[in-house]
Amino acid sequence: MNYSLNTTKEEKENSMMSALRAFLPLLSDEKKNFIIVAFAIIFNAGFNLLGPLIVGETINTYIAGKDFQGVLINSLILLLVYIIAFIANLIQMRTIGGVGQRLLWKLRNAVFTKLQELPVAFFNQNKAGDLISRLNNDTDRLNQLFSQTLMQFTSSIFVIIGAAIFILVLNWKLALASLAPAIGLFIFTRILSPWVKDKNFLSLKAEGSLSAEIAESLENFKVVVAFNRRDYFRERFRLVNHDNFKTSVIASIGNGMYGPVFDFASNVAQLIAVAYGLYLVSQGQLLVGFIVSFLLYIGRFYDPLRQMASLWASMQVALAGWDRLNEIFRLQSDLVTVSHGETLKDQSKVIEFKEVSFEYQNGKKVLEKVSFGFEKGKTYALVGPTGGGKTTTASIVARLYDPTQGTVFLNGKDIRSYDNTERTKKIGFILQEPFLFLGTIRDNILYGNAEYQDFDSKKLSEILSSMNLNGLLERFEKGLDTEVSGSGDSMSLGQRQIIAFMRAVLRKPDILILDEATANIDTVTEKQLEEILEKLPKETTKVVIAHRLNTIENADEIYFVNGGQVTLAGSMEHAVEMLLHDHRQS
Repeated sequence: MNYSLNTTKEEKENSMMSALRAFLPLLSDEKKNFIIVAFAIIFNAGFNLLGPLIVGETINTYIAGKDFQGVLINSLILLLVYIIAFIANLIQMRTIGGVGQRLLWKLRNAVFTKLQELPVAFFNQNKAGDLISRLNNDTDRLNQLFSQTLMQFTSSIFVIIGAAIFILVLNWKLALASLAPAIGLFIFTRILSPWVKDKNFLSLKAEGSLSAEIAESLENFKVVVAFNRRDYFRERFRLVNHDNFKTSVIASIGNGMYGPVFDFASNVAQLIAVAYGLYLVSQGQLLVGFIVSFLLYIGRFYDPLRQMASLWASMQVALAGWDRLNEIFRLQSDLVTVSHGETLKDQSKVIEFKEVSFEYQNGKKVLEKVSFGFEKGKTYALVGPTGGGKTTTASIVARLYDPTQGTVFLNGKDIRSYDNTERTKKIGFILQEPFLFLGTIRDNILYGNAEYQDFDSKKLSEILSSMNLNGLLERFEKGLDTEVSGSGDSMSLGQRQIIAFMRAVLRKPDILILDEATANIDTVTEKQLEEILEKLPKETTKVVIAHRLNTIENADEIYFVNGGQVTLAGSMEHAVEMLLHDHRQS
């Protein structure tokens, strides 16, 4: 399945409504706060719009009549009006700020949860740095959209509508003349917005690529230094940084085009209002005080429009970020659980492949209609050249991938009929490059193991002793309480492998896959691990992915994996012969 996030415009548009429907539940428990914000916006806009009317009335009635007491009273009323508007605005900003932060928390949880639902193939096709950028930066832009931009945008609309109503009431002819430039702004915005949104999307995409390049360079920095290839990574960084620069500049130009155009329209409108207003005053159709009110309302109309211009640009950035998040939300894992999978009559084999084929997204075929099975309690070795498909076969056994054709059976049942918890309890997988979690050794070896999760350290130590794992634990100064920092980088690869080994063995799986699990461990420790493996339950099936021939000496059966086939190799001598033959052929 294609899990690439480089989707087309049509794919984004087709999935937008379904993604929005998934997004709205995040705001379902914020209804009360949105009602408070709505009232605060109305009060803020309404009382701010009363100001110019009071000023005009004061000029026409009290200043013209030299009634300074009336001027003072209206000034106090005006002050009270603005204080109420200020309080309403304060309530609005404080309430919506909380909504935005809660939304950000929920949105990041939703994105991360979605990422966890996706299969390994998704992470093979997308860079970690880009995913981090989406999870951090794009979600934050949506937070800003809801906590700042959208509310300010809504408030501006209320002010604009109110100002338009007031100036139409004051003088509809002057109002129509002054509002004419707004029509041009509407047309300009409709034409420019799609282009600006597209450029912002490309800018965010380039930003994600830059994050991915930085993450990759830092992760592999030891290799870069060892081979003295700083120049190579410096050149790669220069290219992606330059691409990010170009797209950012274009996006910034697009975002910045709104402001000057809106400013120009506002200045034209005020010029029209002054010229035409003075004409109406000279004709006796309008009082001077209302000219002042009219100019203030023109400011109230076009100032929010100018603000909306910058807000509109921010909205385009946020919507572009939403498109990038939507690309994740629209994906569906192809690793689905089937309720009524096929069941075999013969359930003697712990794992059985029936006419299984598999190929990667790039079209590389790894397996082609292979059928074989592993019996309970036996040890199997998978050998073959590098890239022959050994690890892929083991990954299909662990259901990290589903076959493109055929069926895999676990204990006689379609492996797809098991839920994740049940399946992972039955299958253990020790990788060549183990990953550890932040915490202690105890946290790491109990990860995902509900059976011992509530055991105290003393009882857990007894369990480890009964399984001969206490000798491995003694290699760590503080035992179970030894701290693991980051992904275990403070430990040697061998120490990390020991912890991963303990984590897998402690689960007592039905089938244990070892992907060259002892490659980075000293000989003494390797011998100790082999003794522990021998004391696993007799029903445990072990599958060893072997690159070194000494690791397959004790295997009950050896399979040769290459050319899309999994072939029973027979004896070790025959397996060696097949490897040599394949090497000569290549």
